[in-house]
Amino acid sequence: MNQTVIAVLVAAGIPSAFTGFCFWLIQQKIQKQAARREQEEQAHRRRREERERLREKNEVLLLQSVNAAIALGEATAKAVQRIPDAHCNGDMHAALEYAAKVKHEQKDFLTRQGLGYLYE
Repeated sequence: MNQTVIAVLVAAGIPSAFTGFCFWLIQQKIQKQAARREQEEQAHRRRREERERLREKNEVLLLQSVNAAIALGEATAKAVQRIPDAHCNGDMHAALEYAAKVKHEQKDFLTRQGLGYLYE
């Protein structure tokens, strides 16, 4: 009787142990996949943040370039206006007024955006 009970326990225990081991292997595989997926997501997030930082830097440089071009145009127009033989027509004056208007609108827009960002 004693040997029969042991045989039944061993017969029931071996499949249970094997099944438990298989589930443990599956769990380890799932954990490795989750860790790898998390690492990939972190790397993707870092790349996305870097692209956003570079995009913002590019926009700042573009804005600075536009402002530099406007300043150069204004300086050139004012210098030409001072030349006695230049005979500036109304187009030069209109262009200067338009450049000043756009420059101020841009400055006002950026000020509003900055204040909006601060109070979000």
